[in-house]
Amino acid sequence: MSTTHAIPRLQLLAAAALFSTGGAAIKATSLSGWEVASFRSGIAAVTVLLLVRASRRVPDWRVLAVGATYAATMILFVLANKLTTSANSIFLQSTAPLYILLLSPWLLREKIRLQDLVFIGVVAVGLLPFAIGTDAASATAPDPARGNIVALLSGVAWAGTLMGMRWLASGSAADGSAVSTVVVGNAIAFLVCLPLALPASSTGALDWAVVVYLGVVQIGLAYLCLTAGVRHVPALEASMLLLMEPALNPIWAWAVHGEQPSIWALAGGATILLATAARTWWNSREADPVPAPLAALEPNPHEV
Repeated sequence: MSTTHAIPRLQLLAAAALFSTGGAAIKATSLSGWEVASFRSGIAAVTVLLLVRASRRVPDWRVLAVGATYAATMILFVLANKLTTSANSIFLQSTAPLYILLLSPWLLREKIRLQDLVFIGVVAVGLLPFAIGTDAASATAPDPARGNIVALLSGVAWAGTLMGMRWLASGSAADGSAVSTVVVGNAIAFLVCLPLALPASSTGALDWAVVVYLGVVQIGLAYLCLTAGVRHVPALEASMLLLMEPALNPIWAWAVHGEQPSIWALAGGATILLATAARTWWNSREADPVPAPLAALEPNPHEV
């Protein structure tokens, strides 16, 4: 493979690796979920504005609407990570394609096909372990049951965000709308959580260093790598490369915090990710009207 072809793929792998550190980093700070969600998003909004020129366009009402859904995704993911394991948070958020399939006939006028019904069934099986498995509370996951519910809601919010971005992509001013949505969503998350984040509960240097890392590197730099690489890689391959994020996420939490997800969570997460990969491959065999960058983002619900 030539350097020209390798660089975009390395950029996507770098984006996935950086996104995957979110769970471990969120757990590394003593700040509350509301504080992390607010401060991380505020820093991220400024970072993306500085790094990505296309994000500086003035948002219209459609970008604001989708940005609000994206803000919910950001907030819920942080809160979930403060309550349950990183593995549960990312695996349950990865169910977003399931909700897209269930809602798309009404919201996007897209028909459900037989292979989609098979995917729905497999993902439903993947969710069963989270329902019947019992994770014990721990220092990094003090309330797994409640956190799992919040993580499921973050998957619903991410599904709404993806459908919103698909809606934006169909408009006459689609160029740059996705990155504008990232900035708007982070700004909304910052403002919504700020009243619950102040006064800050910590003045420790480590806590603030983690928040700056989350905003600048885990979101800002990762998104720069994503936007640079995704335009030059086929949608199927990009989707597969970005699946490294949910695969690495629990590994970082284990390496940094010694957090061990239950065998039930690992089994359910593996089922969900394999079903998503299989559906992505199957869809690639057909003519897909979804633009390549959006198609690459759909199976991988990273918390950009």
